[in-house]
Formats: sequence, structure tokens, C-alpha cells
Amino acid sequence: MSAARLAQAARESVSGLPRAFWWLWASTLVNRLGAFVATFMTLYLTLDRGYSASFAGLVVALHGLGGVISSLVAGVMTDRLGRRPTMLAAQASTAFSVALLGFMEHPAAIAAVALLVGMTSNASRPAVAAMMADIVRPEDRVRAFALNYWAINLGFAVSAMAAGLIAEYSYLAGFLGEAALTLACAVLVFVKVPESRPEGAPADAGEGAAAEPAIGLGTVLRDGRFMGVVGLSFLISLIFTQGSVGLPVAMGAAGFSPGDYGLVVAVNGLLIVLLQIPVTRFIEHRDPQRLLVISALLAGYGFALTAFAGPLWAYALTVCVWTLAEIVNSPTQMSLVVRLSPVHGRGRYQGVYSMSWSVAALVAPLMAGVLIDRLGAGWLWGATGVLGTMAAAGYWLLMRSLPESAAGVAAGARVPTDATGVSADAAGVPAKAAGVSADAAGEAGAPAKPAAAAGVA
Repeated sequence: MSAARLAQAARESVSGLPRAFWWLWASTLVNRLGAFVATFMTLYLTLDRGYSASFAGLVVALHGLGGVISSLVAGVMTDRLGRRPTMLAAQASTAFSVALLGFMEHPAAIAAVALLVGMTSNASRPAVAAMMADIVRPEDRVRAFALNYWAINLGFAVSAMAAGLIAEYSYLAGFLGEAALTLACAVLVFVKVPESRPEGAPADAGEGAAAEPAIGLGTVLRDGRFMGVVGLSFLISLIFTQGSVGLPVAMGAAGFSPGDYGLVVAVNGLLIVLLQIPVTRFIEHRDPQRLLVISALLAGYGFALTAFAGPLWAYALTVCVWTLAEIVNSPTQMSLVVRLSPVHGRGRYQGVYSMSWSVAALVAPLMAGVLIDRLGAGWLWGATGVLGTMAAAGYWLLMRSLPESAAGVAAGARVPTDATGVSADAAGVPAKAAGVSADAAGEAGAPAKPAAAAGVA
């Protein structure tokens, strides 16, 4: 491909997205550039502080538990207080708690503050996802979520390398560095990112709000179709989390060094940075059912192939397979989640969706430990193949029962726009006013009706 065509493809990949999205994207990048604690927590506790692996595992589990709690609380805050206040509160409190963690000495204090860090550092996720859904047109969401995911991985790749060098000098410097960058992210949001919560949300509405059903956490949990997506997300998360849980243990048992594992897992970040945007351009207008089914199978069997890996290059090849699944699944599934979330309940819906990943972060280490210790690593990789097959079948049933128009928008189809060229849905206008039925849009202020065929979709 010529340089001119590459430049044109790059322009098309980033064109048409609102200015507010790019400030939100920049805040994501700055935030991920400071990802130190999540990456080096175990090494910090075992190598620098001299604690046992069991205590380190407990602290990491508490960090994950904090994420489970904050997913629900932050989702409610996002709807009630707004996206911007929730992000500011989350980022400011994260900066404080991360800095505090670096000064903790007593084991109980370390564990308690790690729980606090887990709560604060995950609290902005529902708000960020809800704001992106607010400000980006439905037909551009797959691309927008892909660009955001690209920023996350680019920031993580840079921070992982920098944090490794910083850790050799001072772990405390790493904690303080993350706190500083998180605070910078909060300042960026405060200065440049406007509030996007749709006007007339139940928390703000007056007498006219009586016609719109109230949306609470119970509403989300009773939404069978959406909870089906959450359940499938949990299965996919169990698979992908093995890249940082089961894979290093299995490679260590096979005689590989931590450096070998670092080289292999670096393939994941490198491929996402290189391929996320071009692959998204290829898939954004394609059938989401097929994309989700294929990505689930690639994830499950990509990890299952690890059972047959011998030399280092073979492990790297398996990473290539499941990384492609990650590149396809993430933006497609996020777009589907938004389509099934009522406009004025996006925060709560995103909070419950985020919780699926947090719960998987708790379960995946236990799953890997039990299977590897009692049965061997081969059983773990076989289990990922089974999980991938289950997820693929679930996506197939889920998408079969979706209204055709809703599935079409999830795939990037065009929807009616107003005179300004912005879709009524993206602007927070009820779907009926845009000429789309409430059930098809899934965002007209009430959860989509559960489908009887699949039971979960």
C-alpha cells in the first residue's frame, strides 16, 4: 500500500468524531501512561517488601474486589451526578490512594489501601463508556471504542516499559508517578471535557419525568437480554485474563524465564497497537453476530493451542491468535452494550457490564490455580476452548433474537440524523423522534424487552 493510501486510511479512521471524543481519548491515554500499580503490585510486595506470594495474592484479590464494588456504585453515580463529576471524583481519589499506598508499611494498611485503589481506579470506567455513547453517533461507535481501546493499549505498552525502569530505581517513584499522571488526567477532564449526560434524565427531570420509567440496578438485573451480554462478557473475560494469570505460571513450569514471558506477552500489546485501527476499518460495517462468534472461537482455541506450544515462538504464535480475537471482540461487544442500554440508564448498565470483567479478575486466578495444580496446565487450556465454544454459541443465540435494526446499528449501519448531521440517538433525543422504534434502538429510556427464544438475549 502506498504512503498516500495509508495516509488516506488514517484520515478516514479518525474523521467524523466530535472534538469532545478526542479530549476524552487523550484523557484515557494519559491515564494509562501511568498504569504502574496494577502491573507491578505482585513484584513490589514480594521482591521489594519481602512478603509471601500468598499475601501478594490476597492484596491483588482485594484490589479486584474493589473494582467489583466500584463498578456498581460508579454506574449509579454516572447516571445521578453526571459523567464528568464521576470521572473527576474517581481520578482525584485514585491519585490520592495510589500515592498513599506507596507509603504504607503495615500489611493490614497495605491490604486496606489496595482495596481502596481498586475501588477508585475502576470507578471512572462506566462514566467514560457512557460519555462516549452520549457524544458519538451510533454508526461511529465501533470505531470510537476501537480507538479508545487502542489508546489504552498504547498507554499500557509505554507505561510497562517505563515502569520497569522506574521500579529498578524506586517503587515509590512509580506510585507517585502514577498519582501525578492520574491527577493530570483529572485536570484535563476538568478543563476540556464537557458534561454529556442527556437532558431530562430521571434525576433532573421535573413533572414530565413521570412518563419515563425509573431505571435502577434492579432494572438492569431484570433485563434478560442485557444480562446475557454480561454473562458472555464474563466467559470471554475468564479466557483473556489467562494471558496474565495462567500463561506466566504455565510458561514458568515449562522452564521459561520471566523475561521470556515478557517477550511473549509483549506481542499482544504490539499487535493491538499495529492492527486495532486497520482491523476495525475492515469489520465496522460487518455482521456483529458473525464477528462475536468468530472472536469467541478465536479466543477460546487460541488459548487452547497453548497446550501444544513447545518453543518460545509457538507461545508467541498462540498470542497472535487470541490477540486478533481481542481486537475484534472489544469494540464490537462495547457497541452492542451501548445499543442495549437505555439513554438515561447508561451509567448503571455500563457499571454492571464492567463488573463482569472485575468478577472474572477474581475468578480467573482461582480457576487457573486449581486446574494447573490438580490436573495440569493442559486442562486449563482445554477449559478455555470449552469456554470459547460456550461464548460463541451464546453470541449466536443472542444476536438471532435481536431486532434487525438494532443489530444493524451495532454493525455500523447508518441511522437517521438531524439537520446538523448528528444522530438523534447520539444527541440524547428519544429514538422515536428519530424515526426508529424504541425496541429497535434499545435506548428510548426503557430497557429492551427480553427475548423468549434465547432466554438471555
